[in-house]
Amino acid sequence: MTNAAMTDCCAEFSRLSRRGVLRGSLGALTVGGLATTIGSAVVTTAPAYADQAGAADDGVLVVLSLRGAADGLSLVVPHGDPVYAKARPRIAIPAPRLLEPDAHFGLHPALAPLVPMWRRGEIAAIHATGMRVPNRSHFAAMEELEDADPGSSVRVGWLNRLVGLADSPTPLTGVAIGGTLPTSLAGPQPVMSMRSIGSSSLSGTDGFPGRTAALRLMWGQDPSAMGTAVRAAIDSADTLGAARSLPDNAPAFPNSDLGRALASVSRTIRADVGVGVVTVDHGDWDMHTWMGTADSGQMRTNTAELAAALAAFFADLGDQAPRVTMVALSEFGRRTTENSGGGLDHGWGNVMFVLGAGVRGGYYGRWPGLTEGPDGDLAVTTDYRDVLAEVIAARTSASVATVFPGRTGSSTLGFMGPSNGGPISTPVTLTPPAPSTPPVVPTAGTGDAPDERRRRRAKRRRRRRRARDRRNR
Repeated sequence: MTNAAMTDCCAEFSRLSRRGVLRGSLGALTVGGLATTIGSAVVTTAPAYADQAGAADDGVLVVLSLRGAADGLSLVVPHGDPVYAKARPRIAIPAPRLLEPDAHFGLHPALAPLVPMWRRGEIAAIHATGMRVPNRSHFAAMEELEDADPGSSVRVGWLNRLVGLADSPTPLTGVAIGGTLPTSLAGPQPVMSMRSIGSSSLSGTDGFPGRTAALRLMWGQDPSAMGTAVRAAIDSADTLGAARSLPDNAPAFPNSDLGRALASVSRTIRADVGVGVVTVDHGDWDMHTWMGTADSGQMRTNTAELAAALAAFFADLGDQAPRVTMVALSEFGRRTTENSGGGLDHGWGNVMFVLGAGVRGGYYGRWPGLTEGPDGDLAVTTDYRDVLAEVIAARTSASVATVFPGRTGSSTLGFMGPSNGGPISTPVTLTPPAPSTPPVVPTAGTGDAPDERRRRRAKRRRRRRRARDRRNR
């Protein structure tokens, strides 16, 4: 794994953002799945995986990464923990404003578009999840989280290992649209890149079938990696014609980067062209300042965009919805206590969402209790790999041990299984904090420096760039 020395945490995320980083040359050979860059969202797809007996598994797994470290304590508020409101006098979400509350948790009011799914038992929120050892560098945490093989020096992502269990390659084994793949799909699976699903075609053919036929003749018997990649690209462009022929329902989605990205994902899934894994990257959730309240601010804006896009996505899937399960997660959480800039510095534990097919909705997890102070964190009581493993075990026949090498846990939380038509009502399990917190991985730019003016300047620069990008679209 590679760690980069970063001197400014927010500048680190700005450099890592999919707007700035994922502008690689189109048409380049790479590895992973099919990737599409749509504004600040990046979509990646890979082939359907198969069960161990060789029969195709019709399920689709969508992994949504909330880049920048989303604040799970705002998305799913622990109103039953008295430290929460005390530690956040300006930015805490008032308990009476929470949606679908139980005795301990409640949803951010901007998640209202997802309430129908919640009440049908199709959304599970698993709190106090994350990596066992804190890592507050965006770059290093993303790499470690998506590799999901602690201690390994081999850069192969957990989704690439899952894709590698496919019974046989499909034309979509290696088609990338747009730019660099997430680490979760990095690995030995070869891919070709193109601009978008709607415009997927072979570069240089200009729509002339004769040129495609010439490429097939030229590369048809070539045993090299290049020959394999060219043949895969030709086959992929043909196969994606099914997706291009379907109606584009983007107008029914929010007019946002995430809305457009999920419209593209839904169109691909509805075409049923053999895609089994899709990743979507969405940011910016790195809110050191100006986080806002229940009624205004960046957190509410991002949360409202997230909820509207997810609701539109699952509604648009139609008869494909019973095949689709989504996991939403972030590289780490935020501190318990708000900072002087009205935001939150980098923390540790977070919430994960699992939505859609096979989910038994409700609040899950072992709650450790919050602690105040500048170093106060939400401790991790559930390894994020245990959450992913429970999804993989329930929705595929893949070997969990192969997908997550070295994972020793075998416990399940019970959020996957037959739904009873509504959210599960389970008592919160209170877990005392561990006697000693594991040491933070020594990486530069951990986001704990109190230089609020620098953070505000970086935030303003990002906002100006986003505004300029919107005007130029």
